[in-house]
Amino acid sequence: MLKWLIRLFLFGLFLAISGVVAVFVLYQQVKPELPDVSELKDIRLETPMRVFSQDGELISQYGEQRRTPLAVSQMPPMLIDAFLATEDARFYEHPGIDPIGISRAAIVWFTTGEKRQGASTITQQVARNFFLTREKTIIRKIKEIFIALHIESLLTKDEILSLYLNKIPLGHRSHGVGAAAQVYYGKEVKDLTLAEMAMIAGLPQGPSVLNPISNPKRAAERRAVVLGRMLETGKISRDQYKHAMAEPVAARYHGAEITLSAPYLAEMAHQFALTMFGDEAYTKGLKVYTTVQSDEQQAANAALVDGLLAYDLRHGYRGPADQLWKDGSPWGQQQIEEHLAQQPSYWPLEPAVVTSVAERSASLIIKGVGEVQLEWDGLKWARRYIADNRQGNALRKASEAVSPGDQIWVRPQGEQWMLAQVPEINGALVALDPDNGAVTALVGGFNFSLNKFNRVQQAQRQMGSNIKPFIYSAALDNGFTLASMVNDAPINHWDAGSGSSWKPRNSPNVYDGPIRVREALARSKNVVSIRLLRDTGIPIAMQRLNDLGFDTHDIPATDSLALGSPSATPLQMATGYAAFANGGKKVTPFVVQRIEDSNGMILYEANPEITPVLSEETSFLISQALNSAIWGGTSNGRRWNGTGWRAGRALNRRDIAGKTGTTNDSRDAWFSGFNPNRVATAWVGFDDFGRPLGRTAYNPNLGRNQVAGGEFGGSTALPIWSDYMKVALQDFPEQRRPLPENLTTTTIDTSSGLLSRGKGMTEYFVKGTEPKRYTSPSTQQQFGGVSVTDELF
Repeated sequence: MLKWLIRLFLFGLFLAISGVVAVFVLYQQVKPELPDVSELKDIRLETPMRVFSQDGELISQYGEQRRTPLAVSQMPPMLIDAFLATEDARFYEHPGIDPIGISRAAIVWFTTGEKRQGASTITQQVARNFFLTREKTIIRKIKEIFIALHIESLLTKDEILSLYLNKIPLGHRSHGVGAAAQVYYGKEVKDLTLAEMAMIAGLPQGPSVLNPISNPKRAAERRAVVLGRMLETGKISRDQYKHAMAEPVAARYHGAEITLSAPYLAEMAHQFALTMFGDEAYTKGLKVYTTVQSDEQQAANAALVDGLLAYDLRHGYRGPADQLWKDGSPWGQQQIEEHLAQQPSYWPLEPAVVTSVAERSASLIIKGVGEVQLEWDGLKWARRYIADNRQGNALRKASEAVSPGDQIWVRPQGEQWMLAQVPEINGALVALDPDNGAVTALVGGFNFSLNKFNRVQQAQRQMGSNIKPFIYSAALDNGFTLASMVNDAPINHWDAGSGSSWKPRNSPNVYDGPIRVREALARSKNVVSIRLLRDTGIPIAMQRLNDLGFDTHDIPATDSLALGSPSATPLQMATGYAAFANGGKKVTPFVVQRIEDSNGMILYEANPEITPVLSEETSFLISQALNSAIWGGTSNGRRWNGTGWRAGRALNRRDIAGKTGTTNDSRDAWFSGFNPNRVATAWVGFDDFGRPLGRTAYNPNLGRNQVAGGEFGGSTALPIWSDYMKVALQDFPEQRRPLPENLTTTTIDTSSGLLSRGKGMTEYFVKGTEPKRYTSPSTQQQFGGVSVTDELF
C-alpha cells in the first residue's frame, strides 16, 4: 500500500513538474509575440473630438466611437456590482485568471472538440480588448492568460476595472459605461436606475443583439439574468430585485448631448482640426474651443430663423407638406402618432396632422405634443401663395388653408401654435469681434440638416449697395470730405462699343441735385456713388477692395462697380466692415480659439492677424456717415431718414452704424453694421441666383405693423441684424468713439457744405481739408472739383 502511495505521489509530482515545464515551454514560445503591457500605465483611451463654445457648451462631437472616460470613483457602486456579479464575481480575489473556469473550459474542449470561449476574468477581457483579437483559438487563450497575469503584476484592481469599464464595447458605437448611459438613456451614470445599470451590465455578452434598442425582448431577458446574479451574490435585496424587474424597457437612442446649436460653425472648426491633426483628430480626445459665446449664438439662430419665417409668412401659404387621407377614410390617433414619429423636425418647426377643421380653427396632432387646437391667430396669415410677387386674398375661414388629413408644419407662438412651412428662402448671419476677427456668432442657413451649404463662407452673392462705404472711403482719401457736394442727377452714358446707353437709377428713382457726401451715403444714392468712383478712379477703388479682403481678380473694371456688381460672401462683407469699426485694421476671421488634448494641454491657440489698411481718420468718417444711415439728418431745414432707420428704432442707441444693400431685381438683401464691440452682416436670398425676392401686398388680417411692398435690405435683412444685435450688445454700454488726433470739427451749412455763420451742423474733417469759405447767396456750389452748371453726365 505504501509503495502505491509513493508511486502515486511521484506520479503527481511528475505531472506537476511536467505542467510547470509545459507552461514554461509555452511561455517561451509565445513570449516573442506578447505585447509590452506596461503601456497600460499610460494608456490613452480613444475618445472623439468635441467642439465647444467659448463658454464651454457642447456644439458637436466627431468620431466613430462614443466614449466618456470615468474613474472608478465616479461610477455608482451598484453599477460596478452589476458587472462583477455577471462577469467576474471573484475579481478582487483571484490573481487575474480563474483556474476553475479554465479547467472547465479545457474539459469541454477535450470532450467535445469545441473551442468555446469561457472562463475569462475581467483582467483577461482587458488583455483581449487592448492587445488581442476575438478569435477562438488555444494559442490566443494562452496569450490572454499570460498577459492577464502580467497586467495583474503591474496595475491595481481598480486600475484594471477602470480600463475594462471604459474600454468595453456596449453597442450603438458606445464604448464604456459613461457613453452607454448617454446613448441608451441620455443620462450620466450617477443618475441611472438599478434596472438601467443591470441592462448596461448585461451588454458585454452581445452588445449588438442584446441592447435594448435593437432587441428589447432579449435585452429584458439578459437584464433579468444580471439582476438574478446580483440577488444571489447579496448585492441587492429581494424588494430591489422585484422593483427593477418590473421597470419597463424604456431605452432609446440619444445622440451626443449637444447643449448649443451651431452646426455650421462646428463643421468649420471640425475641418480646421482635421487639417491640423489628420485622422488622429477623431481619436485623440481633442477639445476644440470655438470663439462663439452661447448667448450670442442662440440669438443669431433665432434672429435668422425668425427673419426667414417672417419673409415666408408675408408671401403666402404654399399648402400642406403631404396629404395623408381624403375625406371618408381618416387615420386613427395611434396611426397618426406612429407616422409623425418618423418625420423630421426642423427647429422651431414641428410636423403635425390636421384631424378636423372648424370655422376659424383646426384640431391637430403634433409630433411629441399630442392633440392641440390651432386657433385663428395662428392661421389667419395663410393667404394663398401664387408667386413670389403675388398672393391670394386674405383668409376668411380655416378651411381655405387646411383640411383633414393635411400633414403640415407648425411652430410655437407664445403658449399657442402657428401654422408654418419650411421656407424656400435662405440666408446667413455672421458676427465678429472687430478688434481681432474672432467669430462671435455664425448661422449658415435655415437648417443644417436640410442643407449643409454654409452660406456665410460659401455663398458668393452680389454686394449691391453694401459696397458703397468702400467706394466712399477711397473717395475720402482722394480729395473728398463728408461735406463735399456731388450732383445727385440722372446719368445717361452712351457706350459706343455696345451701341447703347447706360442709365443707372437711384432707388427710389428720385434725384435731389447737389448733395453732401454724408447724406448721399446715408441715403444710398446710386448716381453719387458712380460719380465718386469716376472721380477717384476705378483702379484706386479696386485696390481699396483688395486691401479689405475682397478678391478683385475677376471683378470687371467698370462703373457698375459702384453699384455693387461684384460678389462676396457674408464673411468677407463682415470682415470689410470691421475695418470701419476698429479704426482701419483688416482682421482675418477665425472660429477656433484653442485646441486642448484629453488632459487639458493646449495644442493650438489662435494668434489673430491684424493689418492696418485704412487711416484711423477715414474709418472714423465712414462710421459717422453710416451712423447717419441709421439716425438720418437735416439738410436745408428738411429732415431725412437714412436707409437703415429701422435699426435705430429697434436698438435705440447712438453708437451703431450700418448700411443696407439690395441688388438688381432684389435678388439679394443685405445689412452690414457695427459698433466698436461687434460687426455683423445679415444676408437673405434664394439659393437660385436668378430668383428675385419678390414683393408682397398688404394683408388685412395682420394689422398695421407689417412689412408690405418690395423686399429690400432695410426691410428683409436689417431686422435679422437688429434682433441679433439686441442680445450681442446688451452687456456693452453705449460709448462715444474717440476723435482721432488729426480730425477737427467745424460748423457747416447743410445746403452747400461750406462754413456757416448761423445755423448749421457740426461736421468732421481731416485737418486742413475743412472748407475755407462761408456760404452766401452768391456762392457757386462746388462738388468733386466740377461746378453744378458744368455737370452734364
